[in-house]
Amino acid sequence: MKNLALHWKIIIGMGLGVIIGGLASLVPWGSDFVSNWIKPFGTIFINSLKLIAMPLILASLIKGVSDLKDISKLSTIGGRTITIYLCTTVLAVLIGLVLVNTISPGNSIKESTRNELMSAYESDAAEKQTAAAKQQESGPLQALVDIVPSNIFDATTNNRNMLQVIFFALFFGIGIILIPEEKSRPVKAFFDSFNSVILKLIDIIMLASPYGVFALLAALVVESPSLDLFKALGAYSLTLVFGLALMILIYIIIVKVFTGISPKYFMNGIAPAQLLAFSTSSSAATLPVTMERVEKHLGVDKEVSSFVLPIGATINMDGTSLYQAVAAVFIAQAFGLGLSIEVQLGIIITATLASIGAAAVPGAGMVMLVIVLGQAGIPEAGLALIFAVDRPLDMCRTITNVTGDAAVSMLVAKSVGKLKKEY
Repeated sequence: MKNLALHWKIIIGMGLGVIIGGLASLVPWGSDFVSNWIKPFGTIFINSLKLIAMPLILASLIKGVSDLKDISKLSTIGGRTITIYLCTTVLAVLIGLVLVNTISPGNSIKESTRNELMSAYESDAAEKQTAAAKQQESGPLQALVDIVPSNIFDATTNNRNMLQVIFFALFFGIGIILIPEEKSRPVKAFFDSFNSVILKLIDIIMLASPYGVFALLAALVVESPSLDLFKALGAYSLTLVFGLALMILIYIIIVKVFTGISPKYFMNGIAPAQLLAFSTSSSAATLPVTMERVEKHLGVDKEVSSFVLPIGATINMDGTSLYQAVAAVFIAQAFGLGLSIEVQLGIIITATLASIGAAAVPGAGMVMLVIVLGQAGIPEAGLALIFAVDRPLDMCRTITNVTGDAAVSMLVAKSVGKLKKEY
């Protein structure tokens, strides 16, 4: 059991949670027992994810931006890399929003189940309604004003202000780049170390994920035993997987159009990295294999791959950004909360920036989802609805992340004449 892979432990936790929750529903005292003695551990797990979100965005973004100083030496490659990465990330978020709004997996939940969810998280819903009313009273540029914090310490006390923290992190990172290296070195070293500590904390939190999933599933079953909730969860999973597959298809088309490389050649070249990405759920862990496949099997010059791929493992999280869009709208649908065009545009911005700050390690996407939910005013407690299926979906979206990194490296290499014509 000790040597069992984490994803299998999570699946076992899911199964046990459903079984215990189902059995508890059959006895008079079962629901109270689960609510009082099991659910709190799930709540602690969700709180730990929310706890780490703010430090993660600060550490990851400041480190990521400050690492981009090499763009001054590779201005052409750097500029094109960042531009393409941002374009594919925005495209991924748009695809996610279109699919989840079209399929509407959360709308299949019965009104009675939705009312149970709303009553369970009544305070979150009330907060959402208050925020929506306040937004309607504000001017057309208020959203732009709200991005710039007047006090960064005040902004960090509320996950709803995450865009302000992202703005500060980007601004701070740019400041590090613009000062002489001898002066910036101590600050950069601090944030590099700080980022490493945060990533280790995420590892520790994820070790508890099987127990967190067990507690969340058991509580979900006893509090909302209706099967339609689980059917909606299945529809959400299929929507997300379809979106991830569609994104990979778009990569194949883009590579074919701009480089002339056949889909078979591209997929055969990157397949081992995709399989490793699926098994590890980590773009960072897969990076050495991705670089080897891109250089030796897809013809990308090492000068390009050594710059584009490490940057991509940090800021190019197309699968993660698509997931954040789908998950946020699904949770809103499950709670019966309508999201305006303005809020969904905010999701595009937040999911894009949050994916840039997402660490290339298992579980980081769920942490960054806290940012998207908080900014959109969606109850963060809704994480409990989707966490049970998050690990296998994390494995799938890492495939998309790695495939996107490889595709962009080929586009950049082609644009600067660094793609070998062995295909």
